Amino acid sequence: GWRTACTAMGIVVLVVLAPINLLLHKRPEDIGLQPDGDAAPTATSAKPASNIVDPAWAGIDWTLPRALRTARFWWIATGYFCGLYIWYAVQVHQTKFLLDIGFSSNVGVWALGVVSLLGIPGQIWLGHLSDRIGREWVWAISCFGFVICFAALAALTYWPSMALIYLMVFTQGALGYGLTSVMGPVVLEIFQGKHYGSIFGTVMLAALAGGAAGPWITGQLYDLSGSYTSAFLLGIAVSLLSAFAIWQASPRKVRAVAGQMHKVASAV
Repeated sequence: GWRTACTAMGIVVLVVLAPINLLLHKRPEDIGLQPDGDAAPTATSAKPASNIVDPAWAGIDWTLPRALRTARFWWIATGYFCGLYIWYAVQVHQTKFLLDIGFSSNVGVWALGVVSLLGIPGQIWLGHLSDRIGREWVWAISCFGFVICFAALAALTYWPSMALIYLMVFTQGALGYGLTSVMGPVVLEIFQGKHYGSIFGTVMLAALAGGAAGPWITGQLYDLSGSYTSAFLLGIAVSLLSAFAIWQASPRKVRAVAGQMHKVASAV
């Protein structure tokens, strides 16, 4: 039963995860590292190459009030709101949808579980890829994964088949879940500095609002129309808006990723 499962998970968090926090080092310097994880430089260390593309922007001491007055902050907030909107709109409703159109509960549970499983290698691979091609491209790839996912769900209403379920599961988990691999870097590359934590936390309030709005609006549309089709079409539109918003924020125009450093060096 779900009550027993939730109780067991709560006990695991209390007994296992909470005590682990006591073992964490609070400062990278305590173990000879810099805040970004690199080894502390020595007198003979080579000076690291700069990845700054826009020195004027990067030179600003970005506080939360300053960030709030920029268009970039609100583009990120929009992108993150839409990103978690589509994530949870699918996650909360897909099992009920599959049951409604005639699939067994085993298929519904399998689909939900495999999505999360595929998200693990997907996030690792897309996070690595973002260091080569840029954060915007990976965010767009993940959003495109959700576009295909919503399209497959809409098609399942008319052509229920396991092939479409496989497509929906793969694109949602292996591609869509890659959003989280670049959530931190997008904000960091634009608003890097000692106030990054407060800026990122405020952006995440918008993201969490999207995570709450997605399931609620999807449910409302289902209640009004008796079908998930309009909700899935809206999900496609929100996915495209999310990708567009992060391209507008343009972290690549402030700091280059490792794979693009040669372009910065050439420009210098």
